[in-house]
Amino acid sequence: MGSDAHKMNEDETCRAFVLPALASSKWGEKQIRSQYRINNGGLVPTRRRHKRGAALVADYVLEYLPDVPLAVVEAKRYRRNVNDGVEQARRYARKLGLSFAYATNGSEIVEISFGGEKPTIKSLERFPTPDELWARFLGEQGVLGTKAGGELLSAPYDYTLRNTDNTPKRPRYYQRVAVTRALAALARDERRILLVLATGTGKTLLALQLVARLSNAPGAFGGRKPRVLYLADRNMLVDDPKDRYFLPVFGEDDVHKIGGGEAKRGRKVYFALYQSLEQGEAEAELFRQYEPDYFDVVIVDECHRGSASSNSRWRKVLEHYSPAFQIGLTATPVKDDKKKTDTYEYFGNPVYTYSLRDGIQDGFLSPYRVRRLRLNVDMEGYRPKPGEQDIYGRVIPDDVYGPKDYERVMVILERTEVAAQYVLDHLRATAEDGLQGKTLVFCENNHHAGRMRDALFNAASEEVGRLPDYVVRITNADGDPGMAALEEFRKEDSNQPVVAVTSKLLSTGVDLPAVRNIVIFRRMASMPEFKQVIGRGTRLCPEIGKESFDIIDFVEATRLFDDVAFDGPALRVVEDTADEQGTIVDSEDVTPPAEEPEEPDAEAVAEPESPYNQEEGGSLNVLHGTADTVTDPDEVDRIRARGRRYTVKDVDVYKWGERRYQLADDGRSMRLVSIEQWVHDRVLELSLEPGELRTQWARAKSRGLLMEALKESDINAEMLPAEMGNPDVDPVDLLLNAAWGLPLVSRDERLVRFRKEHRTFLGSFTEQAREVLEGMLLKFAESGSPQLKAETLKVPPFSNMGRVVELTQRFGGGKAAHEALDELASRLLSVS
Repeated sequence: MGSDAHKMNEDETCRAFVLPALASSKWGEKQIRSQYRINNGGLVPTRRRHKRGAALVADYVLEYLPDVPLAVVEAKRYRRNVNDGVEQARRYARKLGLSFAYATNGSEIVEISFGGEKPTIKSLERFPTPDELWARFLGEQGVLGTKAGGELLSAPYDYTLRNTDNTPKRPRYYQRVAVTRALAALARDERRILLVLATGTGKTLLALQLVARLSNAPGAFGGRKPRVLYLADRNMLVDDPKDRYFLPVFGEDDVHKIGGGEAKRGRKVYFALYQSLEQGEAEAELFRQYEPDYFDVVIVDECHRGSASSNSRWRKVLEHYSPAFQIGLTATPVKDDKKKTDTYEYFGNPVYTYSLRDGIQDGFLSPYRVRRLRLNVDMEGYRPKPGEQDIYGRVIPDDVYGPKDYERVMVILERTEVAAQYVLDHLRATAEDGLQGKTLVFCENNHHAGRMRDALFNAASEEVGRLPDYVVRITNADGDPGMAALEEFRKEDSNQPVVAVTSKLLSTGVDLPAVRNIVIFRRMASMPEFKQVIGRGTRLCPEIGKESFDIIDFVEATRLFDDVAFDGPALRVVEDTADEQGTIVDSEDVTPPAEEPEEPDAEAVAEPESPYNQEEGGSLNVLHGTADTVTDPDEVDRIRARGRRYTVKDVDVYKWGERRYQLADDGRSMRLVSIEQWVHDRVLELSLEPGELRTQWARAKSRGLLMEALKESDINAEMLPAEMGNPDVDPVDLLLNAAWGLPLVSRDERLVRFRKEHRTFLGSFTEQAREVLEGMLLKFAESGSPQLKAETLKVPPFSNMGRVVELTQRFGGGKAAHEALDELASRLLSVS
């Protein structure tokens, strides 16, 4: 068998050695999950769309019970060294929140145990049995020997809820880890438990499965099912989980929403608003009608809000139910010493954290692009003329007004109108098949949201003619009509509203998977608020093909991405450049280089305290200084003395950005030019004929030199398709069109013509070499001709085919490979 075993591949090794070894240790077939898919694979950006990276897949996961994993097994072929699988097994186990991993080549077994006080790597004669590993698992969780621990951690999940394809809605790996950590904490009699999961990662499903498993472990609660209170501070945070998740699973007889001043009993899962529980006279509020020990478990959704502050009037609710296990759920824990708000102080450190960065890397959340735009009045400030009156005839106090004043003290009507036009232009430019992406706009306050709605409505006459509800305002002042509009807006298959304008109402607690654009026109200094706002767009929506979203930032709120307290880097950050008429003439990629983020500092997520609040919670600050809060008492008094909001119009507002200039005909002055004119003149300065440009562009080496020469003239060739509004056209065709007016040909058209005219060329290569060339054609379709070079062989999908040296050998060596790629480019770019 020895020589035959060395010829086996990995699959044959598993069948011949690994699976029998597991069976001999009493692992049943249903306990061994093969090709265990851990995540979906991160979304990798291309020029036009996104592709998924490779998913993480473990060879085997050992489960004590369905969806209760204990260990990972990574198998290698028999002739490989067993240690070759150690790092991979350890990586997968840590991802799954497990302390045990095994690497094997069929002949040897290595156990990696990295839980507890003494992590070890050691060789074993056999795999541990399920009961042995279960006992060790309980020990790792600190519940070995406790009846509650064994029953809670072996309680089954509930699979009543179904996906759209009627398959069971199974929890994702991180949701299972979070549930396991919470159950173990309960079994250890920890009364306050914190779970931190990024917005869009399914905290409601997590809560449902947690309650389901608790209900399936009656022995942990004296032989009965536990009574659970689900607590929040907004109706949508209560009604959505109740109606969409808990009612289908537990039924109407066991689910109840507390309200109407009546304390009903006899149910298993209760939902309540703090506001409802607070009804009644002091010391006789509704929540006091339930004894302190009536509820076994209290789930506090968005626990960074509501009762998070020690001096909150709602903290008394949690304190009344202090005998219960209290589980806090949030995406954004808060620590603010000034406001005496500390999620950690009350709930303790999180037993599990799943960040936005984790969600994007796993392919469960949408990556995003950022487009920053500043207006001239935001950059320069606005100062009224002496004695100038606003539109209501009130004299405006002499001062320099800036972003901290706008919409609170000073309203410039044109500021909102220019921003609205920019948003509309973006929606029209990015529409797919005539459909514009659903867009959520955050404004300073309800008044500002109303003006933004009006400005968009007036600018979008074409769209409003077809879709009367094209743009709506949804705020706490819009009542039932606003909520009805929200229900339509959140539907994936509804074509209107397209744009929803809000202030704060939709920043948290509502699922909006179809949103493709988040517009920030509201100043934000609070990291929790910023992350909640961004979270409105992070949900994937495969039903409509949404795999990414755009952020349009008018107020530099996205500078918070650079804060160590934020953990999800943008795919791309774009700074727009505009001329004096407000037309975009350039877009510069200013994405910072990727770095490993530091661990978030709890102090960094504190929300600054406002010295003075006007209606809708706005702080009255001024342009002077850099702080978000005015600390000079005289300055605060001066702001308060103004005491009103001034509205002005006929202000010259335009988009502000870097401008491109060119020497005018007089040889002395400079004139502003468009991107097309700039490219035209710079290409002609290269003193090349169209054919020479095409020839040099076709060869990777000379193409690199051309691109460097263009960069020296401030032209980024790879950005030209986006900047010139032709994302489907290759850079070389845009250069030829701008300089000499040659017709534009899309990359797809070039590919079709190439395949018709150059079949013989492709057929002249071996099958393995053709695989590489076909991959290059796909790269061209996605990203354009700059990718037609040997360096591209280092990235997917080529890196999955083998090392660069192995790929070039398919052509007979490096030189032959370079020549083949250059010939491919030459033929591809010459077809017409």
